[in-house]
Amino acid sequence: MSTYTQTSVHIVFSTRDRAPVLTEARREELFRYVWGILKNKHCHLYRIGGYDDHIHILTALHPSIALADLVRDIKVASTSWIRSESVFPGFAKWQDGYAAFNVSADDRPSVIEYIKNQESHHREEDSLAEYKRLLAIHGIDADREYVK
Repeated sequence: MSTYTQTSVHIVFSTRDRAPVLTEARREELFRYVWGILKNKHCHLYRIGGYDDHIHILTALHPSIALADLVRDIKVASTSWIRSESVFPGFAKWQDGYAAFNVSADDRPSVIEYIKNQESHHREEDSLAEYKRLLAIHGIDADREYVK
């Protein structure tokens, strides 16, 4: 018997203190690096994107991987890569937490489009407002001490 899963997760996390250091010129390199991490963990990447201070990842979570472990591994490896390659001057670290939302197969195309359009989206809404809105949409009552 085989294991069959469909566990799509939209992950969002930001730089520490939402520092706007993820410059557009090198952001794609970061996205490719994170894609490599996901491939090594046998997770399928549907879309990755972001803006100056945060990233969005839509991935199919492999059944052998715990979400918290995956996010930790992405943050640790990408932090090491950013520092060793001097990719984003001023990058200190990622925020301690993250948000993750289940995404149904039917909703996946709209989330992919949402992630694709981060650049234009953030002309209208800053990343903190976006984060709070996403939490609210998914019924998460976040502790105000940690959502800033």
